[in-house]
Amino acid sequence: MKTARNPFVWTEIYVEDLARAQKFYETVLDIKMEPAPVPSGMEAEEGSDESFEMVFFPGNMDTPGMSGMLVKSDNLKPGPGGTLNYFACEDCAVELSRVAAAGGQVIQDKMSIGQYGYCGICTDSEGNSIGFHSMK
Repeated sequence: MKTARNPFVWTEIYVEDLARAQKFYETVLDIKMEPAPVPSGMEAEEGSDESFEMVFFPGNMDTPGMSGMLVKSDNLKPGPGGTLNYFACEDCAVELSRVAAAGGQVIQDKMSIGQYGYCGICTDSEGNSIGFHSMK
């Protein structure tokens, strides 16, 4: 039997306005995001109205956990009701306190989830639901 490993390795958050979403996440998470190259074969055809842009969250693919990116695509749209991604935090109340000023809305303030720590949920500047998790 193979050694167990975490099943999730990457996440993509779809956005309408990449610059606005990047500013939201950089402000709330106190990070710097970097532009990502468009993968080969995904470039828009010349003269096409199609767009595909991405920026990476900071991450190290050689360590446990996962990273991801913001993606602006004509084919994949943001919105509530799908997958809920949680960001790791030292104390999720800190990130939740930055949400409104960054253009989002807190949906669930920091709450205890017993032995599993604490979490809170908000919508980002694009209408996506996201969560924050901490052990304190």
